[in-house]
Amino acid sequence: MNLSRRNFLLKSTAGAAAVASIPAIVSSCVSKEAGSAAPSIIETGDTILFQGDSITDAGREKTKELPNNGSSFGGGYAFLAASNLLNAMPEKGLTIYNRGISGNKVYQLADRWDKDCLDLKPNVLSILIGVNDYWHKRNGNYDGTVEIYENDYTKLLERTKKALPDVKLVLCEPFYVLETRAVDQTWIEPMQQYQAAAKRVSEAFDTLWVPFQAVYDEAVKHAPGTYWTGDGVHPSMAGAQLMAEAWLKVVL
Repeated sequence: MNLSRRNFLLKSTAGAAAVASIPAIVSSCVSKEAGSAAPSIIETGDTILFQGDSITDAGREKTKELPNNGSSFGGGYAFLAASNLLNAMPEKGLTIYNRGISGNKVYQLADRWDKDCLDLKPNVLSILIGVNDYWHKRNGNYDGTVEIYENDYTKLLERTKKALPDVKLVLCEPFYVLETRAVDQTWIEPMQQYQAAAKRVSEAFDTLWVPFQAVYDEAVKHAPGTYWTGDGVHPSMAGAQLMAEAWLKVVL
């Protein structure tokens, strides 16, 4: 066997071993406390809404904004999670929307909340928001603080629960992945503050919590950060699948 052939086989074997371990990433990170051992919160006839920024938006069309429609979902974790639900639970007659919008911070969710949330009357509301509240401050396009983020988030959920007292809430942890195009070590401390604020809001409203940071931290042990997200924030195809699996494990 020549050297190049041998190296190819060794690399292939190592790659296969890494891939084989990937399905265990979510299981090792989503604890019982995060919701994995709880019964599914999805009930027959439910309307489910994904909300957030570009990570949720994922290039969806914003003219028709149809439920249960691939174009209206984009190509991200929300599409993958919704597709899984519709495939696994056809008997439940679910109606699932994606209303994430690229660039949004919490106050921008609030500005469009009647149309893009309350009017849809979701039974299950999933929110992933926070990276822009930091990133746009970092690039000089926003002057918000962690305190503003937490207060705005709290007010948004108070407003939501007042209008929809029975809504089931799923809050997702904003995340970052190091050694990628946009994210370096200087992100760690400030983003941890935003993550802690989001967790406090989750606890205050007794929501389910999707620990995306822990999932990505585990994922980079199996493949480089750029495998999961090119810029450290927006997931690749693999990253989107990872997020969808984590979300489903918490919710189902």
